[in-house]
Amino acid sequence: MAVSRNGLIAALDVGSSKVCCFIARADGGTLRVIGIGHQLSRGLRNGNVIDMDGAEQSIRAAVETAERMCGETIRDVYVSVNAGNPQSHSVGVEVDLAGHEVTEHDVALVLDQGRRHEHPGDREIVHSIPVGYTIDGSRGIKDPRGMACERLGVNMHVITAGSGPLRNLATCVARGHLRIAGRIVAPFASGLACLVEDEMDLGVTLLDMGGGTTSLAVFYDGQLVHVDVVPLGGGHVTNDIARGLSTPLAHAERLKTLYGTVLPSPSDDTETIDVPQVGETDDHAHNQVPRSILTGIIKPRLEETLEQVRERLAQSGFEKLAGRRVVLTGGASQLQGVRELAARILDKQVRLGRPIRVGGLAEATGGPAFSACAGLLSYAQQQAAERTIRLPEPEPAPNGAISRIGRWLRANF
Repeated sequence: MAVSRNGLIAALDVGSSKVCCFIARADGGTLRVIGIGHQLSRGLRNGNVIDMDGAEQSIRAAVETAERMCGETIRDVYVSVNAGNPQSHSVGVEVDLAGHEVTEHDVALVLDQGRRHEHPGDREIVHSIPVGYTIDGSRGIKDPRGMACERLGVNMHVITAGSGPLRNLATCVARGHLRIAGRIVAPFASGLACLVEDEMDLGVTLLDMGGGTTSLAVFYDGQLVHVDVVPLGGGHVTNDIARGLSTPLAHAERLKTLYGTVLPSPSDDTETIDVPQVGETDDHAHNQVPRSILTGIIKPRLEETLEQVRERLAQSGFEKLAGRRVVLTGGASQLQGVRELAARILDKQVRLGRPIRVGGLAEATGGPAFSACAGLLSYAQQQAAERTIRLPEPEPAPNGAISRIGRWLRANF
């Protein structure tokens, strides 16, 4: 079960730069994180598994650290999906009701028809989200139950991803003796963690700027209506710095974190930075380079990333629904000046998003880099609430036989 008997929920965010595990305890309607583990990613590139052993080790290490912190053992996890190039599709289906009132069964039937809509054989459904119902062609119906009609329809937002990358990710998780309780695309999870309800209702674009990809999610009328992925992220900036300055990747990441910016200043030409060189064993073999050179490497890559986001939004047809609001999150969004650059390129109001719906996060793990993992917990809590089953009264067990409810209880608990 997704929520354990002791009220624990576990989330696993498998990203290109880090693997993060949060274990939270559900206390009434609130979630409080009691176990945290995160490790550098191994065996992943652009969200996809390229080394099964390396990915398995990173997952195991993150989960074991979180388990030790809270003193509990987990078996079921909710996992973020960055792999397989997630794509959005709109599906509309209708069923004939012959004029009777819409029942719960009718709603389930039309939703099932939408989920059965054909997709390419190399892709599988990650989400199928109803965004609106129709009654005899009339749109804008949020809850059709109890309404009389001839035809009931539903418009669904279906998100698919490549079957192979999803199976590889599932295999790595299973090797860690974990079961996947649910999957959620990373930008959807980040949106659940960072966005306020008014933003979701009025229209907003969330940009999750990760290490290997920048994924976007458009929310409108309280629903996720579009997702897309740009195959550029903070790791590409680090690689550019390493190549441009001939420095090891670890030092390139350090330079980006400490001195990186996309906002040039008058002092950049006079301020110098020590840059260790690749292959040098002498600790004093450093180059002195102006900070302006570092800025000149970082800025073009981030401009390219945001320009691709702008093009994807324009091509999607959801740019107007997304309104004038953009929320940045993910580790790469913390680079100095990214917010101002995004506001200029996207021509929208931009703010930085961080988890707001989960308690127990320290300052180091409560920032934008951990939004997706926090959002997984919120999603898991929602799913648990929706799946709450009201058991019928148990039937008398004839001749001492086990009742149907008894068999159900034994099978599931």
